[in-house]
Amino acid sequence: MTKSGEILGMAYETMQERAASYDAPDGERSMAAIVSMFNSLTGHQITEAQGWKFMVLLKLVRSEQGQDKLDNYVDACAYVALAGECVCNDLD
Repeated sequence: MTKSGEILGMAYETMQERAASYDAPDGERSMAAIVSMFNSLTGHQITEAQGWKFMVLLKLVRSEQGQDKLDNYVDACAYVALAGECVCNDLD
């Protein structure tokens, strides 16, 4: 049985692995660039935190389609943490 703390740990480990894969000391942080490009292409003005929230929704939708996978929940946890990081940084 997988415990919630284990899922959170997996999310942290996944973020660390992506840091190594994308050569960024703080982990994969491409959302600001994605949001900037999206805003330029569409004329919308979403924030980086909203971009991470969008990714959470993607994972939640995927969890409702086909065979459920733990990966959806691990990634959703990481994306919520990244959205929280954005919001906290904006408050500082």
